[in-house]
Amino acid sequence: MQLYSDLHIHSCFSIASSRNMLPDTLLASCRKKGIGILGTGDALHAGWRNLWQERLCSGTDVLVVPTTEVEDRDRVHHLIILASFDHCRDLEARLAPHAGNLHRTGRPRINLGGEAIARAVHDIEGLIGPAHAFTPWTSLYASFDSPGECYGQEPVDFLELGLSADSSYGAAIPELAGIPFLTSSDAHSPDPSRLGREFTGLSLNEKTPGGVIEAIMAGAIFLNAGYFPEQGKYSRTACSRCFRQFSHAEATAARWKCPDDGGKITRGVADRADGLSTGLPSKRPPYLHIIPLPEIIRTVLCTSSPSTRACRELYDRFISAFGDEIRILARAPVSDLAQVDERVARAVDSFRSSRVRFIPGGGGRYGSFSLFDAGI
Repeated sequence: MQLYSDLHIHSCFSIASSRNMLPDTLLASCRKKGIGILGTGDALHAGWRNLWQERLCSGTDVLVVPTTEVEDRDRVHHLIILASFDHCRDLEARLAPHAGNLHRTGRPRINLGGEAIARAVHDIEGLIGPAHAFTPWTSLYASFDSPGECYGQEPVDFLELGLSADSSYGAAIPELAGIPFLTSSDAHSPDPSRLGREFTGLSLNEKTPGGVIEAIMAGAIFLNAGYFPEQGKYSRTACSRCFRQFSHAEATAARWKCPDDGGKITRGVADRADGLSTGLPSKRPPYLHIIPLPEIIRTVLCTSSPSTRACRELYDRFISAFGDEIRILARAPVSDLAQVDERVARAVDSFRSSRVRFIPGGGGRYGSFSLFDAGI
């Protein structure tokens, strides 16, 4: 059984998250996107677990898997995948003596190193790996040069690439050979431009949380999908104040301080990954670069936001015609898409054919794009 998964999201209990991050809203968004497996996010929060358990009593066609993100004492963020809510309660009890905010926030800080947290997760047969591993803040490669420096003797079960990286960024890093790559949205909103903006295709033997864990451990990933890396906020090395971009050599010569305004120059994901890539590229599943349909529609209609009424109405017309967004972006014939809107069909054809021009993101600002031959 092949399903698309988004295993890293947040709840209404996380800082800077939408109040609409609620089970019913999330499940409805999954159906529109074509996501068949959803990580709960924030599963160490008892209130969030209760909301999910109440909702799941009535059943759902989307497989819901307990997941959470934690920050360790070195400011590294870890994604954790568990087999049941009982395992979440067990992990909560193990980590509670080392955390003061488990009951107050969805993404808690744990005053332990990565190895100790990983050991606690593995003791209850869960999986753990670095979240948004290349991001210059709160990530594995922001604090360490290798997984072993962070996780010690504990195995790394997977690595989440993050919005500013694709599989090619980690394929030639020797320590990552054999470690599965996950792509997920890290969504704080159920909006279709956020939820499922990155996803992983998993081949399951059984449609259960245990089946998801088994698939990841076996490397049964048939597809990674997500942003073109240039769309990410930290794609290029840039000033975090004025966003001027620099080569690595230029940033080093400037001592990582912007000569224009004195702002801190933040090392981009592309430069960080390149510096770590000292081996031959390992074979990885196909990576599908996508631009979320709401962003394509916003560009076509020349609106300031994908949340405008015109954008939402056109988005809903496409979903009504084709069922879900992944089908629209990846598989539906362009000629069929044109029956709903020719401009959007041309735009989809452009990004499928890599006829895209980017102004790469960096320093904390998302990249922008234009589509060739889209009539816009």
